[in-house]
Amino acid sequence: MDKSTQTELEAAAFRRLVSHLRHRNDVQNIDMMNLAGFCRNCLSKWYKAEADERSLDIDLDAAREIVYGMPYSQWKDQYQTEATQEQKDLYKKNHP
Repeated sequence: MDKSTQTELEAAAFRRLVSHLRHRNDVQNIDMMNLAGFCRNCLSKWYKAEADERSLDIDLDAAREIVYGMPYSQWKDQYQTEATQEQKDLYKKNHP
């Protein structure tokens, strides 16, 4: 596979992942962190880091809006729930 095709496939897979996460707003970030070790915020930070490496002016809020499909504050108001003590304890155990 040539590099251009590989990049196109990777970009398409990223877009599909972002679309999936936007539709699964019932899945909390803490659950993603506890199960997979990353969440929407991590993905946003990775996006911003890649933009920074290319000297592109994208701040974290803009990167989050790309991942969340809306401003982060709006997503939190609409979909984020308070983490349970069990979720917090598991997070502390997995991320000391």
